[in-house]
Amino acid sequence: MLRRDALAATALSAARVLGANDRVRVGLIGCGGRGRYVSRLMAESPGVEFIAVADVYARNAAAARDWAGPRCAVFPDFRRLLEQKDVDAVIVATPDHWHAAAAVLACAAGKHVYVEKPLAYSIREGRAIVDAAQRYSRIVQPGMQHRSSPHFAEAAEIVQSGKLGKVHFVRVWNSVNMVPRGIGRVLDEPVPGGLDWDMYCGPAPLARFNRKRFLSTYRWFWDYSGGYITDFGTHRFDTVHQIMGVEIPRTAVAAGGRFEVSDAGEMPDVLTVTYEYPGFILVYDAVNLNGFGLGLRTPGMKYYNARGPFDRPNGMAFYGTNGTLLADRVGYELFPELASSSWPPTPDDPSAAQFRMERKQVNVTDATGPHARAFPESIRGLRKPPASILSGHRATTIAHLGNISYHTGLKLKWDAVREDFDNQPEASKHLARVPRKPWDLIPSA
Repeated sequence: MLRRDALAATALSAARVLGANDRVRVGLIGCGGRGRYVSRLMAESPGVEFIAVADVYARNAAAARDWAGPRCAVFPDFRRLLEQKDVDAVIVATPDHWHAAAAVLACAAGKHVYVEKPLAYSIREGRAIVDAAQRYSRIVQPGMQHRSSPHFAEAAEIVQSGKLGKVHFVRVWNSVNMVPRGIGRVLDEPVPGGLDWDMYCGPAPLARFNRKRFLSTYRWFWDYSGGYITDFGTHRFDTVHQIMGVEIPRTAVAAGGRFEVSDAGEMPDVLTVTYEYPGFILVYDAVNLNGFGLGLRTPGMKYYNARGPFDRPNGMAFYGTNGTLLADRVGYELFPELASSSWPPTPDDPSAAQFRMERKQVNVTDATGPHARAFPESIRGLRKPPASILSGHRATTIAHLGNISYHTGLKLKWDAVREDFDNQPEASKHLARVPRKPWDLIPSA
């Protein structure tokens, strides 16, 4: 308790209270491609200045400094960045297994936090971020940019208004064909100059250096990530929660395996998870050996450019008793559930008048820009964050439940209040891992 109170006092003394016109001075933790991309978009917001960057890889840190300018401070250890009293906020864009430590320590240091998805490497680490945001009264905005896409909010209004009738089945899918080589294979090699590999591994086991475990392909290794479901699935789970107006499922059961892809990675190339929510079933499919997804995109809705108009490798479908809504980042479409058996409906079909097909196509398919620019506005008190820390935690929890079921082979029974399983000790072992010392940096509650 004394340690917690001391950290809270430090945070309050270090933090500035920002007004509507104050400059927001930001530090970037994790200077890879995604971190630099989000930073550039956030810097488009008036009054935002990037004054510090931190990365264990000197090459990435230098690339970020080249963009931010010569006055930007560079740190190989993000903890030194957090000691800078002139930093008001940070972006955490590290690999997943570092999200929680960086975000929690940033809150304790009095910084507001924008943390990339997935929120955390494990459910317990996600809870630690939520608790830190509340304990230190910091804004923590997860990078769930679907919340900044107006057409998803419109889709939520359609579903919750009852226009689709009763929705008892929802499907989410992510599809890509990685057969046969996947991310490929390379031999282990000496650690490159300018890389602190020990700190990169951090709380994960210390592995031999392999380039496939580094940079963007880290997501295919359990030591650092949860794979496709935590990387892509979290966005869609968050949108399902938004559209359906729900928070958490009661059960989860998964099946999958590695069937065709032969690479250095460890993730299944087929994973399907069935979740039971009050009143409906959600099925998630991640397929890495075929890119078709649902298909069925109507003319003019082309986005991913893989199969012309028949191109929907990622998306969500909401099946109601009156109709079906298909949604993804390019927009949404409504298809009527006609009383007659004819399709397409004839003009005199009475069902057609009751429920016409509707379509919403958006021009901005990537909402990262408005989402990132909302963060400094929230710090200044001009608006609420578009994505709350709790919504990010819940969406990431859904992905973790799928992976835990896959690892254990169990149908999981989830207690959302305790954030634990009902009398399933084998599953509870996966709620967190014991971090490798000396990288157990998250202060105990």
